[in-house]
Amino acid sequence: MIKGITVVSAVASADTFDRLNSLLAALGFEPGKGWKDDKGRGSAHLAPLGNLEFVTGRPPAVPPLLVEVTQLDQVHAAVEKWMLAYYRTEEIAELLSAVELTHWNSRLFTVKIATGEAEALTLGFWQSENPLHHKPDAVEGDLSAAGMRFAIVTARWNAVITDRLLQGSLDGLYRSGAAKADVEIVRVPGAWEIPSAARTLAESKRFDAVITLGCLLRGETAHYEAIYTEVARGIGQSQQETGVPHAFGVLTCETLEQALDRAGVKAGNKGFEAAVAAIEMVSIQKKLAVKL
Repeated sequence: MIKGITVVSAVASADTFDRLNSLLAALGFEPGKGWKDDKGRGSAHLAPLGNLEFVTGRPPAVPPLLVEVTQLDQVHAAVEKWMLAYYRTEEIAELLSAVELTHWNSRLFTVKIATGEAEALTLGFWQSENPLHHKPDAVEGDLSAAGMRFAIVTARWNAVITDRLLQGSLDGLYRSGAAKADVEIVRVPGAWEIPSAARTLAESKRFDAVITLGCLLRGETAHYEAIYTEVARGIGQSQQETGVPHAFGVLTCETLEQALDRAGVKAGNKGFEAAVAAIEMVSIQKKLAVKL
């Protein structure tokens, strides 16, 4: 029955109204349907979540208008930057508070849009210190590989890259608790042969997941596109038809430098990332199987 919550607040002056709308727009609020007639104006600002909170026994310790955010420090910096267009520097120090801890396991700062008894308007911005606050319930995989069995299919072509990817995958598996005896490495000539080997390994039902590693570099012909399309299709089809998770660690890069960056130089190691994804997917499948 309940669809949403709207809190209507009167703003004393048109100038304060405009400043408030400007601030909320600068912070990225989704605009709702506003209105205007001969007697006044209204504006709506939409947020993903809304709450009504009532207090008795003592006055509220926070402003009546509270905005929950992520990355509170960046929001504070954005508000301060916005204020430079409307207020003098010495005014900002009085109107904008520092980020401070609260007694309710959060951090908070306030900003006064208008002062004076007649049109005082203060906004509070806060962020919970609880990492699970408002986090929706979901089935998520654990990152322990203990007791899991993995097959790694790696291409020999462009070995300067694929060997780095392989070391990254092994590092990810062993760091997460996989036993060396539970990891089998299969080397194939090139990326084209990866799907066939992955399919054979998956159909054997000896492994909880298959990790595929390869590297394709763009050449002067369309060969690159043809190979990549079939490799991606084959790996995806093998995963869907066998039900065994396949982690995709096949690089498709324009240059050798780009590939090196993704094999541990500047942009992480995609082999390591593929191993972590494989571990998580095995964990998710086991959890889902219990729920069925």
